Amino acid sequence: MPEYSDDVFLDRLAGRLASLSGVRAVTLGGSRAQGTHTERSDWDTAVYYRGSEGVFAPRELRDVGWEGEVSEIGGWGGGVFNGGAWLTVDGRRVDVHYRDLDVVEHEMREAEAGRFHWEPLMFHLAGIPSYLVVAELAANRVLRGSAPRPDGYPAALRKAAPDVWWGRAAITLEYARANNAPLGGRTEVLGAVAVAAAQAAHAVLAARGEWVTNEKRLLERAGLRGIDDVVADPAVELEDVVERARELLAGAVADAQRA
Repeated sequence: MPEYSDDVFLDRLAGRLASLSGVRAVTLGGSRAQGTHTERSDWDTAVYYRGSEGVFAPRELRDVGWEGEVSEIGGWGGGVFNGGAWLTVDGRRVDVHYRDLDVVEHEMREAEAGRFHWEPLMFHLAGIPSYLVVAELAANRVLRGSAPRPDGYPAALRKAAPDVWWGRAAITLEYARANNAPLGGRTEVLGAVAVAAAQAAHAVLAARGEWVTNEKRLLERAGLRGIDDVVADPAVELEDVVERARELLAGAVADAQRA
């Protein structure tokens, strides 16, 4: 790894990303933006552009020559989380996320109105809400250019989102109770409980008005780490696992909504 400091590295990285055609802003996110990183933490960055202009091209990022993988726009499944790159730059691991400002500004307006939609995303048990791109702007540090910033957590979203997320969790648990548990599908039941726990955690944090950008510490933040004890005992009947999970998760969501 080069001997220059992280600050110098970040400044050089941001400058190179900002030089790509169509880029309006470059941000730093994740643990490094929040000051909770370790020496092993990735550098999570995002480039903001306007898809309606049709100028930003991942080919330019690929042509920089950094080691790693660069997806096309939409290469990570489309939707609000619409692609990016996993790179090694000067010995440091760097993620670059593509963010279309046309989409981001739309989702900001939707969040203000208390509306959002759900999208699947690899490595995320519960998938993601479309307001994730708004949450990023609330947490990220702008390194180059300018990007919109939400004015707090929208009251309408705080009211609407918990019921949506708990509705998904409740259905997930009911399916496991009615279909997986009677067949003795332990893996299926425990998987469903894990998904429901992540969904319930989204509900809890939405009720508190706290933004979520990933699932890495989602259960801890929501106070739901007790779900580990629910799934840990192999002697517990599967129907009881589901019921214990429902009681724990429903209680946490209800408490958050009453607070």
